Amino acid sequence: MKRRQFLGLIGGGTIVAAAGAIGMVATRSTRTALLPWEAAGAQYTDLRKRALSWAILAPNPHNRQPWLVDLSVADQATLYVDTEKMLPHTDPFNRQITIGLGCFIEMARLAAAQDGIAMTAELFPEGSDAAALDNRPVAIMRFEGKAEADPLFAQVLTRRSVKEPYDTERTVPSEALQAVLAAARQTRVDGNIDPDHIVEMRALTREALRIEIETPRTYIESVDLFRVGAKEVDASPDGIDFTGPIFELLSAAGQMSREALLDTSSAAFREGLKAVYANTDTAMGHLWQVTRGNTREDQIAAGADWLRIHLAATAQGLAMQPLSQALQEYPEMAEIYADVHDRFAAGVGTVQMLARIGYAAPVAPSPRWPLEAKLI
Repeated sequence: MKRRQFLGLIGGGTIVAAAGAIGMVATRSTRTALLPWEAAGAQYTDLRKRALSWAILAPNPHNRQPWLVDLSVADQATLYVDTEKMLPHTDPFNRQITIGLGCFIEMARLAAAQDGIAMTAELFPEGSDAAALDNRPVAIMRFEGKAEADPLFAQVLTRRSVKEPYDTERTVPSEALQAVLAAARQTRVDGNIDPDHIVEMRALTREALRIEIETPRTYIESVDLFRVGAKEVDASPDGIDFTGPIFELLSAAGQMSREALLDTSSAAFREGLKAVYANTDTAMGHLWQVTRGNTREDQIAAGADWLRIHLAATAQGLAMQPLSQALQEYPEMAEIYADVHDRFAAGVGTVQMLARIGYAAPVAPSPRWPLEAKLI
């Protein structure tokens, strides 16, 4: 947030504090929430734990980190979903959560291969329900045999979902786009960097974002997962984090509370709306992913390829952010959902993911729970 925006946001209010105290608040930073990024692969002799310490860095919806793992059987890891981490309003059939689990499985596979070990996954060995995930295992991941390292693994620690405005003066080269699309193995991934198409998709994704924000139950679902300031992020290193000097000051001043963000007449809400629209409005290209079916296995495959193309984008120096609102399956989004499918998957399948690409300044990684918090 620009300094001018911050001053406008707190204008009309008064912060009474010593300059030293303000400085102390502004310089707060997380103590534990980013440690998993530093510890990945470094502190375990058990090859399964080593691979899983990388897998917990995988992208996932709303940063819910919905994975739980049982290591009670030698040479394997049984993956379950944490049913307390669902998004019932924006992801009513747990499709996005399943995609996140697919990202986790593929990240574990890449990490194991980096150690020369093959990892295979038997998906839903006890079956699955298309309406909702449940307590049955998602996958039995077996670590056995040999595998060659994948070059994409080199990008794991620098991969980010960049939720900031992109540089509209810098176009995406077609060869960079093609390198990203080529990373997919199981699903169809397409993209477009044509200026006219970009304008159309900016408008569509902006409208989808507006619908999600103006639908009370879906907006509240996101706000409930906001973690504002280092203290909140360390206490609950999942959800949507807001850290850094500006957010520390806003929180201390009472200007970025959940109450203020839920008040659509508040300055916090208005400025937040400008910020998220600035993201959709600065896309410099779009990617979308299609599967022929929409089974749980298809969704896992979508997650695996989504991780791969995200790592490939990172290798090309591209920023990338999912714009999942248009693909959400609730009534208010039905018209936009149908429009996206008519454009990209008419009669041929399900659009699983949609994202913007471009160039942007580096950002910090997302907080993570430590691996120990995810072991059964």
